[in-house]
Amino acid sequence: MRQADRDEVMAASGKSPAAAVAFSLRRSAAAWTALIDGRPEVMFGVADLNILAGIGAPWLLGTDAVERHNRQFLRRSVRWRDQLLQRYSVLRNFVDDRNTTSVRWLRWLGFRFSEPVMFNGQAFRAFELRSEDVRYHDGAHDRLDAPRGGRGRAAGAGRGGV
Repeated sequence: MRQADRDEVMAASGKSPAAAVAFSLRRSAAAWTALIDGRPEVMFGVADLNILAGIGAPWLLGTDAVERHNRQFLRRSVRWRDQLLQRYSVLRNFVDDRNTTSVRWLRWLGFRFSEPVMFNGQAFRAFELRSEDVRYHDGAHDRLDAPRGGRGRAAGAGRGGV
């Protein structure tokens, strides 16, 4: 697991990486494992926060292989986001403010952030994405096209984890 993910898991829950993954998998409505060169390098999923309101909590824990394969990861993460937004109208969770790589990735995907709040002595930010804030990703470019408002619908992409 990436050191930043280990630090976030410890700050948020006091759990070991293995315990955090097991907890996240138990809480998830859906979960996946991504293999890189046949090795499990990323585990991710979504937990139901409020089924009636359509709110899910996405989570992702990865190894350093994610950064070595960042273009492929970014491209596929847009598809994952879109898939989750077919099921949930709102995706919401928290991220350790020190985890700058995750914050940049979430912002790139179109998530918006709260001001930091202290939890267990560390700053965390709530992040949220609403389906109406996302346009279809047409695959023509390997970048997200997320407007600042307006109406749109996602083609397919919550809290579970830590």
